Amino acid sequence: MRIMYASAYVPSGYRYRGTMVPGCRREGVGVEMVHGTPAAALRSLIGDYHGYRERDGLPGRHRGLPSPYLTVIVTLDDPLDIAAHPDPAQPPGRYHTLVGGLHTSTALITHEGRQAGVQLALSPLGARALLGLPAGPLRNVDVDATAVLGSVANELHDRLNAAPDWGRRFAILDELLLRQADLDRVVPAEVVRAWRLLLSSGGRMPVGDLAHEVGWSTRHLRARFTAEIGLTPKAAARVIRFDRARRKLQHLAGAGMSVPCLADLAAECGYYDQAHLAREFRDLAGCPPTQWLAEEFRNVQAPVPVLEPDSMA
Repeated sequence: MRIMYASAYVPSGYRYRGTMVPGCRREGVGVEMVHGTPAAALRSLIGDYHGYRERDGLPGRHRGLPSPYLTVIVTLDDPLDIAAHPDPAQPPGRYHTLVGGLHTSTALITHEGRQAGVQLALSPLGARALLGLPAGPLRNVDVDATAVLGSVANELHDRLNAAPDWGRRFAILDELLLRQADLDRVVPAEVVRAWRLLLSSGGRMPVGDLAHEVGWSTRHLRARFTAEIGLTPKAAARVIRFDRARRKLQHLAGAGMSVPCLADLAAECGYYDQAHLAREFRDLAGCPPTQWLAEEFRNVQAPVPVLEPDSMA
């Protein structure tokens, strides 16, 4: 989800791709941000591991944004509190472990001034191998990870909480996920190609061109792609464009650089104009770009290098 690589539920400022930053502090608040690279055999399934810990902060909330990754979270210490899910029909919940599918609306996460855990950026192409089912049925849904990972979810939670440091936690993830993954569960080659073309184009490739490239009719591509990924090709392209624009804004703001003219950003990321970008931000993030930046960088202020979605096959 989103918070990360959005797909995610950790504050956006935590999406730090680099080494451990134990000294990062905000007005007396201790913040740790750690990036881990999965074992080689898992890299076609998982973009990265992301460890985070905030202590002694103020209670708050943040938005879990749409992204091109499913979210897998294993909490440390306190559970994850989701006040509002992407599907408004799903009631609020607390999770020690969570799996969230792709979505086109925001989630709201609350905390009491402390939060910690490990988040995995799971490619929708890796859902079959790791979760035992395609990403399609998880669209707009957040579930306790035991519903799809079974006892492995509880073992992850127990062992990560008992581990002495981030390096050991990432090693445990490698061990248990390698045991869990079944690489013989493959996604249809045409869907794989269509997804990778969308990523590499930044969400700009027309659906008709995708269908032509994979040798399917537009209608057949839509049906097969949606069943496997969870979004239609058009909706997936929309999320990929949004995620690219959001990350560029986040990167510049987190690095203390001036934020570009939104009209220029809109053109760079494939929007018709600034108004189109603003509408998409309101639809997908629930607020204008400037409001999102103000909220997220009030929570955590840290440099956030850009992680391109096509860096993972």
